Amino acid sequence: MPKTPSTLPLNLGQPSHGKALYRWLYEELRAAILNGQLHPGTRLPATRDLAEQYGLSRPTIVTAFEQLQSEGYVEGKVGSGTFVSRTLPDHMLQAPAPASRPKPLRRKLSLSAYAHRLHPLQRADSKKVRAFRANLPALDEFPMGLWAQLATRRLRRVPTGMLAGGEARGSRPLREAVAEYLNTSRGVKCSTDQVLIISGVQEALNRAASLLLDPGEPVWMEEPGYPGAAAAFASVGAKVCSVPVDSEGLSLEVAMKRWPRPRMIYVTPGHQFPLGVTMSLGRRLSLLEYARRSRAIIFEDDYDSEYRYSGRPIPAMQGLDPAKVVIFAGSFSLVMFPSLRLGYVVVPEDMVDIFAAAASVSTHHPPLLDQVILCDFIREGHFARHVRKMRQLYGERLEVLIDTSKKILGERLKLHHTEAGLRTVGWLQKGISAEQVTQAAAERDVEVVPLSRYAYGKSKKNGLVLGFAAVGEIELRKGVEELGKVLDRADNDGDSS
Repeated sequence: MPKTPSTLPLNLGQPSHGKALYRWLYEELRAAILNGQLHPGTRLPATRDLAEQYGLSRPTIVTAFEQLQSEGYVEGKVGSGTFVSRTLPDHMLQAPAPASRPKPLRRKLSLSAYAHRLHPLQRADSKKVRAFRANLPALDEFPMGLWAQLATRRLRRVPTGMLAGGEARGSRPLREAVAEYLNTSRGVKCSTDQVLIISGVQEALNRAASLLLDPGEPVWMEEPGYPGAAAAFASVGAKVCSVPVDSEGLSLEVAMKRWPRPRMIYVTPGHQFPLGVTMSLGRRLSLLEYARRSRAIIFEDDYDSEYRYSGRPIPAMQGLDPAKVVIFAGSFSLVMFPSLRLGYVVVPEDMVDIFAAAASVSTHHPPLLDQVILCDFIREGHFARHVRKMRQLYGERLEVLIDTSKKILGERLKLHHTEAGLRTVGWLQKGISAEQVTQAAAERDVEVVPLSRYAYGKSKKNGLVLGFAAVGEIELRKGVEELGKVLDRADNDGDSS
């Protein structure tokens, strides 16, 4: 079919102020093509005609034509001109008219067994920090100006090798700094080669679960405990075995009776999550000996042991382990700020190669710039100073929470004796529902978490988790007052019933 010539002038708008002329012409011609003003096969006016009609230079018109041609709206032939394409890209993206639309194909998404076992973890709203947000440090107290100075200094002299990437296990200088810190401050016994830099404890859990657990293998899990650990173990098909926690930590006696010979044992011995119990030395030694005899792996989650308010931080269980059965993991998120997404995992020597191989497959190139900045932050003493400052601040905020709670809440919510961490547990009187208190508190802009939400099984513990680190003293006192009003109403409802 011969192409339809067009010598009629185009009825385009006027050039827009602040917009490049070639861009204006491109958009006007594209709109004319799509709204049917220029039909498929229509020849566009010559560049000389358009230049005369709109006062444009010919290079401007040629640039607009080339853009249209590259996107498939027009096509040109030497000596013949430029024509609207027969098949337009936007028309190809449009769905058929409803009358002619075919029935949609119904496709059932085929997921792996791993995908079916995944369940999303609940996250708190990050937009507003309020009392009593748990698991969050005092973000407004972090020395962001100092961090920016370190970052600027590093960015001014970034070597090209760092831009190209690095070892999947992480920046070696940072691994050296972490190994030195753990050996001196946490009682961990490790070399630099045993340290891998990761995004946090959750990644360490996922990595350990995928490398060391097969479907059906039993894992001892503290009850109540960290939901992210249970999710990691369940995602690989392991059998999560809930073990109660007593005054000395995970109950070894109960666990051995119910589920002998576990493949892995997950514990938070420095500061049990979320009850706050510190595992006794005797329990640690017994657990290590049992793991050695049963050939089990212990995963020690050291998520916030830097913050201890009475005495020095308790040394890690890993440092007591002569049989090399402990994987030790920690994070900088609760010490500095969560979006940093940097942590570490220390693995026994015979696991280094397989963990490194997994890192090379999943990570390939780690975020080295953030790692070298963190390394400077540690090496220059800023990390240790920040921990000391926050330890004092959080201790003061904990005292405010304890004193205010005694005055306002009394026996209705008895706070657990807290020696470390960023949160504490309050025990409710019988007859008061933790879930109902949580909902009523949320209506008053107060955030608490029922202990039952940290239970993998059915927990009978009637308590609330309250964070005290993220907000100041005024907000803490206000939160206690509002929580007191909630408990007043709960008492009145109980009396009327």
